Amino acid sequence: MSSLIQKYNIPGPRYTSYPTVPYWDNETFSKKKWIATFKQSFIESNTSEGISLYIHLPYCESLCTFCACHKHITKRHEVEQPYIDTVLKEWQLYVNLINETPIIKEIHLGGGTPTFFSKKELKRLISGLFKNAKKHPNHEFSFEGHPNNTTKEHLQTLYDLGFTRVSYGVQDYNLKVQEAIHRVQPFENVEKATRLAREIGYTSISHDLVFGLPFQTKENVIHTINKTKELEPDRISYYSYAHVPWVKGVGQRGFNEQDLPKNEEKRELYELGKQLFANMGYAEIGMDHFALPSDSLYKATEEKTLHRNFMGYTANKTQLMIGLGMSSISDSWYGFSQNVKTVKEYQQLVNNGEIPVFRGHLLSKEDLIIRQHILNIMCHFETSWKEESLHIKNISKHIEKLEEMITDGLVSIKNNTLSVPEKARPFVRNICMAFDKKLHKKQPDTKLFSMTI
Repeated sequence: MSSLIQKYNIPGPRYTSYPTVPYWDNETFSKKKWIATFKQSFIESNTSEGISLYIHLPYCESLCTFCACHKHITKRHEVEQPYIDTVLKEWQLYVNLINETPIIKEIHLGGGTPTFFSKKELKRLISGLFKNAKKHPNHEFSFEGHPNNTTKEHLQTLYDLGFTRVSYGVQDYNLKVQEAIHRVQPFENVEKATRLAREIGYTSISHDLVFGLPFQTKENVIHTINKTKELEPDRISYYSYAHVPWVKGVGQRGFNEQDLPKNEEKRELYELGKQLFANMGYAEIGMDHFALPSDSLYKATEEKTLHRNFMGYTANKTQLMIGLGMSSISDSWYGFSQNVKTVKEYQQLVNNGEIPVFRGHLLSKEDLIIRQHILNIMCHFETSWKEESLHIKNISKHIEKLEEMITDGLVSIKNNTLSVPEKARPFVRNICMAFDKKLHKKQPDTKLFSMTI
């Protein structure tokens, strides 16, 4: 395994979309075309499966130096009201484009720090959405909570509005690691936030852990996972730290390069965590996720309904996902769009009555086929081109790029079906790259992606 890690540990996409953002064709994209593909997808999906909303709440009181999200650092809470006003206005702009009531199946509040906002503003946000929308009978609403500032009032308010899932960013319980990434939070805070959510009635609680952080050791990982075991969250996300300071600048320069676990050392942290999770009764779900058999992600894996989008892995698939808020990305299946990346510009555009997208991509027929194959591999570790609808033009060229992986035992192809054995799951991003026609056609001019392993 050591030699394979050295061989395949290269920069590569995480495939929350295809094409990946650096390969979007912005020249053929326009706001008018985005609106047209949004309307098409809404008509096709609203009644049958509902739609999803991702709402970006960008404010944080302090900067965590491991974070690659779009955020705005401030302690001025008077920014809450005008930002929520703008999000609700943006939602209304989308509602104005359609002739029927939206049925919302999924809501995810991301950030930033959603719990930077008061319970009053969060209630105003969610209540405002449903002034002209309905809840899907099988809705799943979730939010990202910071253990240091998620209060009982936050949890109760959102629960009363239909939220049943919360994810807490834990990262690592070692103080030296926490200080290096500027995210100091005692175990007691996570314990309290987890206990409160359970007492209120949340049915799915997730803890986000990260491996590959500065100064992180095997002992740190064992300690963190043992403490996590005490709280027994329903889901665990075990993310690889993506060190991309060339994208995010000084925000990821709170430590030196030599402080980071390297290559095989970093991979050992993942394998250690994976084994400990298995010993605790968690099943591996897709890439980087683990869940107890009682959780909906596990059930979605068993039923092969697991889905992946810009929100990560979800137990439900909706064809249409609308991103609200600065920097949010929307997905109509036929196209992607991204909102402008600063709060000021976002508010200016929305207050002028404009949908605030600034770039995107409209998928060709070939894009749609490749996207489905990559989605199949990321979610189910297999894909097939037996059906005519999934037959890629020049499929042999994609298979040629997999020949070395087949020799190395990372992929098997039989009867027009590709399968990824369990031992090869760490290399799933590399396998998807063989299908990524745009990546083959034009290598990125600058560093854009984190390492695959």
